[in-house]
Amino acid sequence: MPAKIKRGDRVVVIAGKDRGKRGTVRHVIPKDERVVVEGVNIIKRHQRARSQMQQSQIVEREAPIHISNVMLIDPNSDQPTRVGFRQREDGTWVRVGKRSGEDIE
Repeated sequence: MPAKIKRGDRVVVIAGKDRGKRGTVRHVIPKDERVVVEGVNIIKRHQRARSQMQQSQIVEREAPIHISNVMLIDPNSDQPTRVGFRQREDGTWVRVGKRSGEDIE
């Protein structure tokens, strides 16, 4: 069966300091059950100068959050929804939004 959340999906954060924010999934880390969402969980990292020409700086980037803290946004209704699976006639699996009952893809 396919994954419930994939790269490129629009999701909403349902728990944590960024609750309510929406964004697109940039990376999925299945081993750690984490996702990186665009514009969510921004952290600051101090970067040392690597050469005389480059300056030290503070870089902001997205950090991974646990996959249980995000919920997929149904593209048909633009509302957060749980995800289920259904098998097509040709044997392939497709994701289904529980709220609308329609296929997601």
